[in-house]
Amino acid sequence: MASSSSTSILSPTTTTTTTSIVRHHSSKLPFPYSTKPISTTFSNNRPLTRLHVSTPTNKPANNTANKKPASETVFFDGGAHYGDLAANLVLGFTLLWLPLTLAAVFRAFFLRYRFTNLRVTVISGLTGQDRSDFSYKVIKDVQVVPRFIGEWGDIIITLRDGTKVDLRSVPKFREIAKYCLSMADKPAVVKETGTKGF
Repeated sequence: MASSSSTSILSPTTTTTTTSIVRHHSSKLPFPYSTKPISTTFSNNRPLTRLHVSTPTNKPANNTANKKPASETVFFDGGAHYGDLAANLVLGFTLLWLPLTLAAVFRAFFLRYRFTNLRVTVISGLTGQDRSDFSYKVIKDVQVVPRFIGEWGDIIITLRDGTKVDLRSVPKFREIAKYCLSMADKPAVVKETGTKGF
């Protein structure tokens, strides 16, 4: 009786130690040839993240280059006023007015003005390939010429080098001219000539 009870006590302990040894060996099965610690295994993924946060080695001396670029907000983006096209189409039935009508059609479909807080952009051409950009810092003077009854008008921007940029049939031309002067740090007094034709 005593021997059978001792056997029954020893057999469960033997089974438990065997199971724990098997479990210990089974945890090493996925990495049988790995001799490196786990921390160095994860370090292989670090160069992938370094590509996103890497900075150039030659940093400029001034701190202004490290500032984020200012976001560009659009004040006005559009083409010539639709009234310019309508008036010129009506007058285009006369042969004398036909060249001006063709110019108005070209302005309506292939000319675009964009005024942002950073620059003035004029896009023209059949596919928009002709583009002119200039900053407000180079603006010397802004003049406006109202057309029709003042519904639209021309904006003449004079640059510091003497270049004159003529923007034809601009809607909201007075507000845009004042905006250009305010962005150029000039007095917001727009020079306006008398109302002219189309």
